[in-house]
Amino acid sequence: MTNVIPLADLRNQIDAIDQQVLQLINQRASLAEEVAKTKIASDEDSCFYRPDREALVLRRIKELNPGPLSNDTAARFFRELMSACLALERPLQVAFLGPEGTFTQQAAYKHFGHAVCTEAVTTIEDIFQEVESGRCQFGVVPIENSTEGVVTPTLDRFVASPVQICGEVAIRIQHNLMANVTSLNEITEVVSHRQSLAQCRKWLDKYLPGVLCTEVNSNAEAARIASSKPGVAAIAGEVAAEIYNVSILESGIEDQPDNTTRFVIIGRLTSVSTNEDKTSLLISTKNHAGALYSIIEPFAKYGISMTKIESRPSRQGLWDYLFFIDIDGHQTDKDIVTALEELKSRVTMIKVLGSYPKAIL
Repeated sequence: MTNVIPLADLRNQIDAIDQQVLQLINQRASLAEEVAKTKIASDEDSCFYRPDREALVLRRIKELNPGPLSNDTAARFFRELMSACLALERPLQVAFLGPEGTFTQQAAYKHFGHAVCTEAVTTIEDIFQEVESGRCQFGVVPIENSTEGVVTPTLDRFVASPVQICGEVAIRIQHNLMANVTSLNEITEVVSHRQSLAQCRKWLDKYLPGVLCTEVNSNAEAARIASSKPGVAAIAGEVAAEIYNVSILESGIEDQPDNTTRFVIIGRLTSVSTNEDKTSLLISTKNHAGALYSIIEPFAKYGISMTKIESRPSRQGLWDYLFFIDIDGHQTDKDIVTALEELKSRVTMIKVLGSYPKAIL
C-alpha cells in the first residue's frame, strides 16, 4: 500500500518552500537594483530594458525547466518576475492603442509583463509619436492579422519613422461574452466593436437569437458599458474584463478560433543578435518585368528564409511598389549583410526596420 503523506505535512513543506522562494525573489530584486546603479553610473540615459537579454533569459528558463510546469508557464512566471525587477530599476512607459482593455494593451502585458506603465493613445500615429518624442520608451502596434492581412496604417508610418522594431508578440484574438448577470437568459443587449460582432455572429445566432446587438467604438468601451448596465453584455478580451470588473460568462465565442494578430514593439534601440532572430525590411521598387524576382533572388542565393512578403503601392511615385518583408536572422549576420548589399542596386529603397528576437511566448 502506498504511503500517503498527511495533508498538514504537505502544507508545511509548501509554506517552507514559499518562504525560500520569496527570499530568492527578493535577492534577485536587490541585484536588479544594483544593476540599475551600475548602469546609471556609466550612462544615465542608458535603456534598462534589453529585449535581446530578456529573450535569452526566457529561452534559458525553458531549457532548464524540469517540469511538471510547462515551459510556457515557467517562462510566463519569469516574464512577470523580470517585469517587476525592471520596474525597480526604472519603470517603462509603453504606448498602446487605447482605451484601457484592448488587445493591444494585452499584447503589451504579454511582452513586457504587468509592471510596466501603459499609456493609452487614440491612433497608431499617436503611438509612433509618443516613442519618437521620447515620452514613451516603447510602443506596441498591430502589424498583421491572420485573417485580414497587414495593418496598413502601421506599414505606412514605418516609411518615414526613425523608430526600430525591437520585438514581436502574437495574440490569439479570443472573444469573450461578459456581463454582470448569472445566466444568458438575463441578457437583453450585446455591445461590441463592429468587427467583433461579425466575428461572433454564428455563436450569437445560436445562443442569443433575437437579442439586440449594438456597435460601439471598441471592445474596451463595450466592457465599460456592460460593467454599469444590468442586462447588457459585452464581447471583449480578458484584459477588459479584469479592468472593468465584468464577469466572463462564455470564453472563446469567436467563429474562427485561430484568428491571431501579430504586434511589434517599436523603440529607439537596436537589439543585438540572439541567434534566434527575425529581421523586417521595407523595400521599394518600380513595377517592371522581373522586379519581384530581383528582390527575392539574393535571399534565395544565400539561403535566407523569407517568412513574409506583402506588397502595396508606395504612394511615393506612379507605379512604385512597397514590399514589407520578414526574413530569418539578424541584420549583422554575414549572409544577410551580403544579400542586402547586392539588393541595393536592384531597388529604389531598402530600409531595415529592425532585427529582434523571435517571440518567446
